[in-house]
Amino acid sequence: MTTLLHTDASARRKSFSREVGDAVAAAWRASHPGGTYVHRDLARTPVPQIGEAWTELCDYVLEHRIADTARYREAVRTPAQEAAWAVVEPLLSELVAADTVLIATPMYNCSIPASLKAWIDQVTFPRMSLAGRRFAVAYARGGAYGPGAPRHPYDHQERYLRDFFAGHFAVPEEDMTFLGTELVNSLLDPALADRRGAHDASRAAALEAARKTGESL
Repeated sequence: MTTLLHTDASARRKSFSREVGDAVAAAWRASHPGGTYVHRDLARTPVPQIGEAWTELCDYVLEHRIADTARYREAVRTPAQEAAWAVVEPLLSELVAADTVLIATPMYNCSIPASLKAWIDQVTFPRMSLAGRRFAVAYARGGAYGPGAPRHPYDHQERYLRDFFAGHFAVPEEDMTFLGTELVNSLLDPALADRRGAHDASRAAALEAARKTGESL
């Protein structure tokens, strides 16, 4: 049985990243009627920031060269570490159990929201490989940050996630999919009013890609 873990990070209840992510999830669920779908809303139920006890768990895993996530529990030795593990364990279990991970995220200040970064920090340990899983990122951004755009060098959303998946989780490029909507600020910002058509086209393309992506994951 295949499993999809779907995370949302937007602070908005109605957002473009949620719209694209929901379209991916709907197509996936239609294509996998017997699959398991797990949804975690990181904005509505925030994950706490890591604390010192988490760093102690991480240090133990690193020092003892533990690569098997099923053995991470061995790092717990103090009440504070027990409390830290109580936060990590359900998040990590969801991630490890998933065949496909769908992350729906807006761009905030050229990067990802703090809610998503907190989740990444909690579930990430040394020598941890998630190779063999598929990752899909449904994004939205206020401006244009794609290749060739003047603000492309300031994209620390897609670039960060690509580098992180590859460099830390050992996920190959062919197992990552990025799709999303740009120029959403053209709906509000008079200075971007002339880009409304480009936004509409971007949104339509993202939703079509979302359906195809969900069916292929």
